Amino acid sequence: MVGITGALNNAVTGLTAASRAAEVVSSNVANAMTEGYARREISLSSDTLGGDGGGVRINGINRMVNETLLQDKRLADAAAADATARTTFYADLENQIGDPTTEGSLSWTISKFEDSLLTAASMPDSSARLSSAVDAARLVTDKLNSVSADLQQTRLEADQSIAKQVNTLNETLGEIELLNRTITTQIAVGRDANGLMDQRQMLVDSISEIVPIKVVQRDNNQIALFTKGGGILLDGHAYEIGFTGAGVMAADMTLAGGQLSGITVNGQAMTVGEGSQFGGGTLGAAFAVRDTLGTEAQAKLDAVARDLISRFESTSVDPTLNPGDAGLFTDGGGPLVVANEAGLAGRISINAIVDPLQGGAAWHMRDGLNAATPGVVSDATLLNAMSSAMTTQSVPASGNFGALQRSMAGLSADLLSFASSSRQSSELTQGYTNARQEALHEMALADGVDTDYEMQNLLVVEKAYAANARVIQTIDALIQQLLEL
Repeated sequence: MVGITGALNNAVTGLTAASRAAEVVSSNVANAMTEGYARREISLSSDTLGGDGGGVRINGINRMVNETLLQDKRLADAAAADATARTTFYADLENQIGDPTTEGSLSWTISKFEDSLLTAASMPDSSARLSSAVDAARLVTDKLNSVSADLQQTRLEADQSIAKQVNTLNETLGEIELLNRTITTQIAVGRDANGLMDQRQMLVDSISEIVPIKVVQRDNNQIALFTKGGGILLDGHAYEIGFTGAGVMAADMTLAGGQLSGITVNGQAMTVGEGSQFGGGTLGAAFAVRDTLGTEAQAKLDAVARDLISRFESTSVDPTLNPGDAGLFTDGGGPLVVANEAGLAGRISINAIVDPLQGGAAWHMRDGLNAATPGVVSDATLLNAMSSAMTTQSVPASGNFGALQRSMAGLSADLLSFASSSRQSSELTQGYTNARQEALHEMALADGVDTDYEMQNLLVVEKAYAANARVIQTIDALIQQLLEL
């Protein structure tokens, strides 16, 4: 009877293993389309009983995950998100400046102002043409104001995005910490924790676009999370990520100046930007837009405004001006203050002296800003000087445009070229990162559930189950024969 009992035990364990294998196959097939589900495989080994064969032992159910591929995919997701955000910024800036052939663009308003000066100079006694020149000058300042306001709004939205992403990070890290503990507890009491591991993986994937993440396996099936730059997010417990939103945004507000918040981890300041502890991903891109890309674009826009103001403050253009007087274009109504250039494009305006909407008179365009009374109506000297000031070639005093001399129209074209070339360069990077992300995504899908393979495996399970059932049936017949003796 000992041999029969051993055979029966072996067959029962075989039936149990086959039943559990069928359960695993059914779970895989049922979750073939489930996002974040990792394919399961049953782990078996031979068992012993008193030194003799004891059938088959179920060691557990394993999640089949390629950690290296998953890590590469997460980094690719972060890189693609970062490149997309940068491309979007430059595309928006390019649209704000506008195509030169499109009405309302910066180049178009400058060209219209130049044309209005020539038109007024051809008939300086025409009040309508002088008023048209004033209106054209206002279009230029309004456009610069508009682009500057859009830039600061973009920076403010980036600041608000940082705050939202930091909140998401803190909430998700807390959930992952809780899952870490729950998974350890479930395994300790002998329960299957694979479903919880799927949930944890999905949470990690959900924040991988925000910050490039490195996952480190710890004891008891726990994980630790670090940023690609070495910042700690979770190790035993979730670290608190700190950030304070600005609420408002001005061109002179910067991280270096202390007006804007950076990132802290458990109260300790972290570096942000390219290659830093929190560089890359949508969080790094938001910091770049707020602190680097936006400020660089604003500086170039301010340089255009400074160049425009400077051209009309010269006494060689308007002899009625005294040194230090504001010219046709002003810094918020006053003369240019070089030390206060940040945000100049948002403050530039036409001089109230020539603007009827501000109580001025358009004839000052012809006779001079400080002229007490109208002069000779046929004298177009000042209008011609203004026209010449717009076309004079000079080197921009700021904005890092280089040492080449430019007219006002040429400088505005260079501003558009900066936005366009930056967008194109960013699009090249985006194309590469998106292609890499897509390729790794396809590879990850290939590691998922293959229903054809699962059906083949099910046939093997079915045969194993039938064979073990046949063994039990045979043993039953043998026992019946013994009982009949």
